[in-house]
Amino acid sequence: MAEVTVPEGGFLPAPEIPQPNIFPIEWRVETAKLAAIYEKAKRAVWNPADLPWDELDPAAFTPEQRLGVMYWFSVLANFDASGPAVFARATVHAFEKHQEDPVRKCFFSITRDEMNHEECCQRAITRLWPGGPLDWKPVTDLERAAHNNIAWLYHNGGRYWNGYSAALGRYTLPVLFTSFMMGEMAASTLFRGMAAATRHRLFAEMFRRIGRDESRHLQICMTILEKEWPGLTDEVKGVITRQLRAGFVFLSMILWEPPDEFWDLPPYFLANHRVLIDHARDAGLGVLDHDRQAENWRQAMAKVRAIVERWGIEFPAIPELDIDGVKVDVTDPEDIIPVF
Repeated sequence: MAEVTVPEGGFLPAPEIPQPNIFPIEWRVETAKLAAIYEKAKRAVWNPADLPWDELDPAAFTPEQRLGVMYWFSVLANFDASGPAVFARATVHAFEKHQEDPVRKCFFSITRDEMNHEECCQRAITRLWPGGPLDWKPVTDLERAAHNNIAWLYHNGGRYWNGYSAALGRYTLPVLFTSFMMGEMAASTLFRGMAAATRHRLFAEMFRRIGRDESRHLQICMTILEKEWPGLTDEVKGVITRQLRAGFVFLSMILWEPPDEFWDLPPYFLANHRVLIDHARDAGLGVLDHDRQAENWRQAMAKVRAIVERWGIEFPAIPELDIDGVKVDVTDPEDIIPVF
């Protein structure tokens, strides 16, 4: 066997790789618990196509009910359909910043889960309303209201995506993961309640599986934050307080009703939104009423508050839910990081 060549004077050192960059390749493990969660995620993979879609019969609903359910899933898609891209971008960012290997792999697992959640939105919408969310021609006033509301909703989703893309590199890991935690706490609350309330087996199974995924995502966020939160500066703590308010503002569109901050909507949007959601509720989707949605949000906020205040992070005021705290205003799309 030939021997290697050793140049006279020794080997030349390879040039330093300018950072951020995904190279050099490494698999550093600092948090064994995250590695275990990733193994758990691999065993929990499921296929949306295996759900009983044949039981979702469009003929079993009135046109108004079908439109309402399509509309609700279109609202959900503003969050869940952005999830794969958001976490894919975050996965690349984690590689470029050379986060430990389990962080990168957990981000990848969340991206995969979010693609399943997006597929559930896709299948429900296209089965009940061909061409949905927007590639169809409305005929009735209710249909025109739904089509217009969805278009305005996705206009705001586009603003969020542009802001998120621009802001990703500016924020530290504790800020990013506090934002993600907010979304996962909200999602696990939403889907747990809807799985219990829906009258349809398909939706119950869908929401149960999505809720299980979101609970695992929350566990990932909490594991990373428990490592990153100690020693936070007052400046970073203030940014986290702002992000908590941003999370409430952004996620209230699906969990409750949109506050005035951030959301760029016409004056009739909310009234028509309520009518369409009522039709989805009437169809047995499991959408909680206004007061129960508010109570669910309060419970989720109480859990988040208890977590962050342990680390000396002030909680923002949520006057919409009669929750006191630090006054924070959120209007710039770049302030909105939370995902679902």
